[in-house]
Amino acid sequence: MANETKWSKLQQATRVEELEQAKTIEQASRLWLARLRPALLPILIALGVLLPIGYLLLELLTPSVALWQQLWGTILPPMLRNTLVLAIGVGLGTLVLGAGLAWLVAAYEFPGRALFERLLLLPLAMPSYILAFVYLANFDFAGPVQAAWRRWLGPQMWFPDIYGAHGAILVMTLVLYPYVYILARAAFYDQSAHTIEAARMMGLNRLQAFIYVVLPMARPSLAAGMILAIMEAMTDFATVSFLSFPTLSEGVVRIWTIRMDREAATEVASLLLLLALILIIVERASRREQRYFQQHGATRQMARIRLKAGERWIATLMCSVVLALAFVLPVLQLGWWASERLADIPVSFWQQVFNRYVSNTILLATAAASLTMVLSLLLVQGSRLTQGRVARVAAYLATLGYAMPGAVVAAGILILTSQLGSIFNETFAGWGLRLATTGSVGLLIYAYVVRYMAVAFNSVDASMDKITPSMAQTARTLGVRPLGVLWRIHLPLIRGGVLAGMLLVFVDVMKELPATLLLRPFGMDTLAVWTYVAAAESFWEEAAIPSLMILLVGLLPVLILMRLGDANRN
Repeated sequence: MANETKWSKLQQATRVEELEQAKTIEQASRLWLARLRPALLPILIALGVLLPIGYLLLELLTPSVALWQQLWGTILPPMLRNTLVLAIGVGLGTLVLGAGLAWLVAAYEFPGRALFERLLLLPLAMPSYILAFVYLANFDFAGPVQAAWRRWLGPQMWFPDIYGAHGAILVMTLVLYPYVYILARAAFYDQSAHTIEAARMMGLNRLQAFIYVVLPMARPSLAAGMILAIMEAMTDFATVSFLSFPTLSEGVVRIWTIRMDREAATEVASLLLLLALILIIVERASRREQRYFQQHGATRQMARIRLKAGERWIATLMCSVVLALAFVLPVLQLGWWASERLADIPVSFWQQVFNRYVSNTILLATAAASLTMVLSLLLVQGSRLTQGRVARVAAYLATLGYAMPGAVVAAGILILTSQLGSIFNETFAGWGLRLATTGSVGLLIYAYVVRYMAVAFNSVDASMDKITPSMAQTARTLGVRPLGVLWRIHLPLIRGGVLAGMLLVFVDVMKELPATLLLRPFGMDTLAVWTYVAAAESFWEEAAIPSLMILLVGLLPVLILMRLGDANRN
């Protein structure tokens, strides 16, 4: 009897302990769900952005051995080699040109320095494929430059070929050097004059001080700018296509649209995705280093050195040549071509242009910019209100699409929606329902959102940094919901950042080419598509008209960047 009583008490104690454990687990689950609920929206947005990228990663982890053997035996090695050559060449070219020009305007005084400091940003408005066809038209064998060269020096005199690696590297370096220039210039301005003076006291001349002191301290900024330039070069499709230098990005578009081989294009896109992920890791590492190397709040900025008479004009000439080659001369050439074409254009042509190209471009760019900004606002608001690691990680993952080539994003979306469409059509075949998964405006806008979420997010996030967190906390204690805090408090205060972010996305969508070519519905042509098609057929005057339209709109964010640079430095 005593044993039964002990056993009964032991069972009761066990039940009580189990109930307490269950209550503890339930409380922990409720607490975890309560913390996770505010981060649910950022998680869903991140999942939507990552779905096409994740599907391509899955393809990379489960490759088709036979297909890879075929690709490695045919087209893949030269495309991979060209991609690496382009990345290295553009990286070194933008590093030398961007850092050199940044040091010139930051450390020396010469005629026109203050003007060149701003104007050297203008090539940011020039898409590389526009500069490529302008150079191709002028420096090709039948172009005016080579014709004059042969006429003056004889037909046997050698002239560098614009086609191939050197032409592609030259064009992209001229367009992308501002990425390094603007970050390097900021890093040089942040450096203290005491550092330079200490180097000079140790017996180093100006060149040695620049190489052994200034450059190492600015290394994280230089690396970040160079990696951004390499990312842009790897995403390019039209420039390398014009200059006959096939890369992985060009291969994805060509294999998909011309060879109609979806599986091969998917495998090539997955390899390009792997290279992009490696660059993201390197870029993040350089950004972490920047926190330790950068000297914010330096006691005294270095004084500019007044160059001698001959050196001053050499510095002015160097800046003038770069600006002329990268922006001024190409714009003048485009203006000349456009004026020749416009001379005999009827009014009906402009109606057709607006209906077919301009309206489509404005529609797509406005829709993509608006949707991207709405999602970015929700993403920033969710990550800031929760202040948890889950929301921050979700926000970071949602911005990874910017480092992905447009061809990779488009391929991932096409493959993913094709699989989902097959499942949907098989499931609802008896109902007579079918889901169209290609040639959709919705898919095209989805690709733009994935690609440019980071642009809108960074603009909103930077604007939110200027708002005191106590304002939102006070509103929350008064019972205002998170969306109410965003609408009533944050949005009026960050209106400028929101408009700037939408403008940046609008311009990027206008210039986007690979994703538009792969995903656009039949007849849904944009200004970028018009430029590419006309330039591919060597209709230079025809291509000049949409190119100038793209350039004019692309100048707006560059002008804003100039003003922001002046304000931040002051």
